[in-house]
Parts: sequence; structure tokens; C-alpha cells
Amino acid sequence: MAGKSEKPTKTKKPAKPNPEKPVLLSGGNPQIPKGYGEEPVQAYIAAMPGWKQDVGRRLHEIISRTVAGVRKAIKWNSPFYGVEDHVWFLSFHCFTRYVKVAFFRGASLTPIPPGKSKQEQVRYLDIYEDDALDEAQLADWVKQAAALPGERM
Repeated sequence: MAGKSEKPTKTKKPAKPNPEKPVLLSGGNPQIPKGYGEEPVQAYIAAMPGWKQDVGRRLHEIISRTVAGVRKAIKWNSPFYGVEDHVWFLSFHCFTRYVKVAFFRGASLTPIPPGKSKQEQVRYLDIYEDDALDEAQLADWVKQAAALPGERM
């Protein structure tokens, strides 16, 4: 229609991130900035959704108790653990239905963790909500993994 002006369309401003509520990526994995030491790892664990947070606490406790002076970091939105700076033996990551523990030299562990990888040396342990975590076996794998050469990443 001639002479009728169109109303300008309003654009919504993007929502501001809430510092109290962590951003969860695909599968519910927390988005935590890269960092080294206890603080970023604790931030990741605190941001893990639901039952996965308890799994993260138990994993962190077992790893910290089993490996004296373990190095910790957040890389690629996952906690990493190592015995040297920037050399890692294990990480874990949240997925929709489980928490995946990655042993970077897992093929050298006894017994070998059950989850296979496309990478020859990597093995996984998937922990689902109703799984009973065999903490003694996990601690043994952590001890073995920490004694092997780690992955530089």
C-alpha cells in the first residue's frame, strides 16, 4: 500500500550467560574454559548435570587418592589427569546417557578396559546411571595408567 510505512522489525538481543548456570554442550557436557589445576576441574565437576556429578566426584577422588601429585587440567571441555605437565594418562567426558572414561594407553592395562577405540592404544569405560562402579578395579587401572608413558596433548 502506497504511503504506509513499515514498522521496523525488532531484533532480540542474545541472552546473557548466567554465571550461576553453566553452559551444557551436546549430550550435557559442561562448557568450561581451558585451564590447569584443581579449580577448573572442580568447576567442570560442579557443572556436570544430575547423577553424572556424583560420578565425576568419585572419579576425581579415586584418581587424586591413587596418584600422588596428579596434574589436572580442563582441555576440550573435559578433565585431564597426568603425572607430568602436559602429559596425560586419562580423561572423562559427559554424554547424554553416560560418562566416558578414556585411558590413553588402555590397551596396556590388565585387564583391558572394555570399550574399544578407533585409536589402537585407547580404551574406554562407560559409566551409566545405574551402574555399580567397581572402585577397586578403577583405582587399579588408574595406578597402572599413571605408571605408563602418557600422551602429550
